[in-house]
Amino acid sequence: MSIERFQTNARMSKIVKHNDTVYLCGQVAKNRNADISEQVIGMLEKVDDLLESVGSSRSKMLSATIYLSDMSHFQALNDVWDQWVPEGEAPARACVEAKMASPELLVEISVVAAV
Repeated sequence: MSIERFQTNARMSKIVKHNDTVYLCGQVAKNRNADISEQVIGMLEKVDDLLESVGSSRSKMLSATIYLSDMSHFQALNDVWDQWVPEGEAPARACVEAKMASPELLVEISVVAAV
């Protein structure tokens, strides 16, 4: 059994790789003061960067859990998401409303992907 941790601090690792599966910690927007669409775009750019750093990609996502501060953002999230996910390679996905760690955050995602 092989476990590797990347970008680790006392609280968490940004990426944990177990065998041929990677687990990303929750990713939020690059610009916390942006509207929902821009927050989703920035968040997904961070997902791309982390996956690529360990030899994976969005086409290898197995599951995604998305947290929205308010379900009124659901359509705007999906408008960006549907353009970002490769056709025919959508992961298993859940989307729930949740209280965020900071009030300006509108969306967060946690991803599991194959390498």
